[in-house]
Amino acid sequence: MRLTKLGHSCVRIEHGGVVVVIDPGVFTEPGAADGADAVLITHEHPDHWQADQLRATDAPIYTIAAVATQIRETAPDLADRVTVVAPGQQLSPAGVAVDVVGEKHAVIHPELPHFDNSGYLLTLGDTTVFHPGDALTGPGRPVDVLLAPVCAPWMKVAEGIEFARSVGAARNVAIHDRVYSDAGLGIADAHFGRFLAADGLDYVRLPDGADL
Repeated sequence: MRLTKLGHSCVRIEHGGVVVVIDPGVFTEPGAADGADAVLITHEHPDHWQADQLRATDAPIYTIAAVATQIRETAPDLADRVTVVAPGQQLSPAGVAVDVVGEKHAVIHPELPHFDNSGYLLTLGDTTVFHPGDALTGPGRPVDVLLAPVCAPWMKVAEGIEFARSVGAARNVAIHDRVYSDAGLGIADAHFGRFLAADGLDYVRLPDGADL
C-alpha cells in the first residue's frame, strides 16, 4: 500500500493497481484526483470536496446524500457519477472493501446546523486505513492506520489525541492541518507525538506530496 498526503484532509491510496482518493477539496494539491479509480467524499464542506478536483477524473464518486445534493445543484455535470452511501454500508469501489462509518460531523457550535459526515474504513490486503472526515467517531474495530485530524474549529488538540488513543492504530498520519499556523502545528505535533508515543503508537504529519 502507498498512501500520499495531498493537502489538508486529502489522501491518495494506491493498492494492487487501484487508486482511491479521499476528500479532494479547496486546500488540496491540484490534480489530486487525476487517474483515480474511485473518489470518496466524507461531507459537504469545501475543504473536503471541490468540483474542479472531481472534474480531473472520470472516476465514480461515493458520498453521503448531502454532498450528492450539492453536486446536483452546483456541478450537475458530475451528478451521473455519484453513488450515495449510508452509515453502516459496505462498499467495493474499484474492488476495494470500504465500510461507511458514522453519520454526523463534530459539533462546530451549538447554533450552527449539525452537518452529516461519514468516515471510511478501507481494507487493503492485510492493512486497514480509516479516514473519519470531520468527526471523532471511530470504526469500532482494530485499525492499522488512522488519518487523524489535528486542528479544526470543531476540536481541541486534547480531543484529537484522545480520539487517536481510542482508535489505537499503530500508525497515525495527521490530516485536517491547514487551520493552524506553522507555529500552532508544531505545538499540536509535539502533543500528539508525546502522548501517542507513550501508548506505543506512531505519529507523523507528512508534507504535502509525501508518502507513508
